[in-house]
Amino acid sequence: MVETEGLRASGLSEGDFRKQQDKETPLGRIAQPDDIALAATFLAGDDARWITGQVIIAAGGKRM
Repeated sequence: MVETEGLRASGLSEGDFRKQQDKETPLGRIAQPDDIALAATFLAGDDARWITGQVIIAAGGKRM
């Protein structure tokens, strides 16, 4: 789960659901937009030019 305007508008960014998500994520919090942006920026840049066909799981260590 990522902290976005849509998440805030849905009301899920606060309360028991949010606390449960924070608790279940090994890093202890849900993702912030910058967490995802950093991965996307890396993949779009020259440093990732030899990376193809991979799945990047940006989930703070949480597995489903």
